[in-house]
Amino acid sequence: MASANDPFQFQEFEEAASLLEADRDATTITIDDEDTKAEKQRIAAGFIPDGDDEDRLASDDKTELLSGQKKSAPFWTFEYYQQFFDIETHHVRERIIGSMVPWPRKNFIHVYLRRNPDLYGPFWICTTLVFAIAISGNISTFLGKLGKPNYKYTPEFGKVTIAATAIFSYAWLVPLALWGFLLWRNNKAMNLVTYSFMEIICVYGYSLAIYIPAVVLWILPYEWLRWCSIMVALCLSGSVLVMTFWPAVRDDHPKMIIATMSAIVVLNTLLAVGCKVYFFSKPETLIPVEHAPAAEVIKTTHAAATHST
Repeated sequence: MASANDPFQFQEFEEAASLLEADRDATTITIDDEDTKAEKQRIAAGFIPDGDDEDRLASDDKTELLSGQKKSAPFWTFEYYQQFFDIETHHVRERIIGSMVPWPRKNFIHVYLRRNPDLYGPFWICTTLVFAIAISGNISTFLGKLGKPNYKYTPEFGKVTIAATAIFSYAWLVPLALWGFLLWRNNKAMNLVTYSFMEIICVYGYSLAIYIPAVVLWILPYEWLRWCSIMVALCLSGSVLVMTFWPAVRDDHPKMIIATMSAIVVLNTLLAVGCKVYFFSKPETLIPVEHAPAAEVIKTTHAAATHST
């Protein structure tokens, strides 16, 4: 039993007790009642506390992550394309390395994309490849004709436009055609793997990364080195494409499998060989007049005389 002088024992103030005893109908107000009343007024007016708002947003994010669904904006809005440029640097590095070093039974989409394709890497890879082809082609032409008489170097800026048209057409139109074909075959045959359009673009964009160092090597005026680098780049890039899209067509009709895989390899080969032949063709050797055959000298002299008359 507690003593009467215990300081921790609850005690009532005599003055407050006497006032309540004198007027029992009086209304008492406490601090807790004021806080509760103010909170009810804010809620009634439509104001939500910041803590509740954050909890609600956090719960929405958790619900979205647990359900596996992601809110997507319409494709004509800026927010739709913004998500494809939201990627970390180490992810881009991993995807570039993965496109240059293919491994057997290693699907590029399943291993590196993880249902999160990006356009940042493919865009800058294609842009870098365009300028690498144009600059290397100009340097190669300059080195090939350096020291020849009556030669004046003029930069060919038109190569940038031609290279951009070829590279970006390959990186966008070919994936579009392949996506449409796979979508059509998926409706015809069952149990076929389907890829989204952005995933196919991402694969084709990263598959071009191996051509950037190969194009730099094309500056050296050695045809054997150029063709060897082309073959290595074709094997690496083609292997990534074939291993990625093989699961999408392996259950299809054999003729469709052969046609699809052949089209992928042939288009990749045409791009590489076409860029080499157009931008890095061997310069024509000028034959001096004193070493030219007599028939050529007579023909040239006769043509000049006819033109002067």
